[in-house]
Amino acid sequence: MTNFRIVVGVDGSEGGRRALRWAVHEAAGRGGTVQAVAAWRWDETDDDVIGSAAHEVTSAMLDRELGALPSFQREGVAIAGEVVEGRAADVLAAAAADADLLVLGSHGTSRLMHTVLGSVSEECIGKANCPVVVVPVGHELPHAAELAIPDPAA
Repeated sequence: MTNFRIVVGVDGSEGGRRALRWAVHEAAGRGGTVQAVAAWRWDETDDDVIGSAAHEVTSAMLDRELGALPSFQREGVAIAGEVVEGRAADVLAAAAADADLLVLGSHGTSRLMHTVLGSVSEECIGKANCPVVVVPVGHELPHAAELAIPDPAA
């Protein structure tokens, strides 16, 4: 049996945090892995110093987000972080090219789909080769007891 692989977009927002927690919970239930991907881009100049700083800021954000996951939730789930230069939708669709699931967070609610999903989520839905889950901001995540990994010996 192949390992169920989930790619999740992480951007430091509440929506990204909720998507990360949802992805880890889903991976735990499926015996899968999580690849947390953060994209960064600097279009203003070709300045390597600024690009390096943007990469470092994004890397620190991803480390913070992964470090904020409760230890009981991470238990038994292999989680890898990756920082990639490029447009977020392109980076996420490429990372999920051979994944079983792409998970994204929405950034709010509105009447317009573009605003509800956010432009990155909307674009990923069209580009991804796998199913895409968009975790809405108002979605109730499982309670701590439901997130705990069941003891197989019990």
